[in-house]
Amino acid sequence: MSLKAIISYQDTTKEIAMIKENEEYKMLDPIKEGKWSIREIIGHLYYWDKFILEQHIPCMAQGANLIAFPDHDFHNNEGIQYISNFKNMVALIDEFVYTRNQLCEAIDSIKSDIRFTIGSGKRQFTLESYISIFSKHDIHHLEQIRNKLSH
Repeated sequence: MSLKAIISYQDTTKEIAMIKENEEYKMLDPIKEGKWSIREIIGHLYYWDKFILEQHIPCMAQGANLIAFPDHDFHNNEGIQYISNFKNMVALIDEFVYTRNQLCEAIDSIKSDIRFTIGSGKRQFTLESYISIFSKHDIHHLEQIRNKLSH
């Protein structure tokens, strides 16, 4: 796999870890009216990582058909509920970093030339094309977080 994709994915942990330096109240307000808070965004990223690590990574092999992604709205709402288990932002951020690091280690152990499908889709994914989707997703949310913290 191209180092660029995995490095970008791993680098998210560094930026999220630095958020701990901010006062917690700044992370609890929605980034915009009707949008998630920074806490919820981090929880959202964490909950997707948890899904990938538990449901997709163990099944990634040449020719595999991974289970379909869950309904995004349902999964996101479930994730927001799940993060209420964390006593504070530091605990959530630490768990995000830990889980992302586990995920990156697991990805590193998968052969980079495998191809697989997801659900009933016919599209063939490589490990790199799969991770790139989530890396771009991270960039979108990191921009939202940066924007909120700069005001």
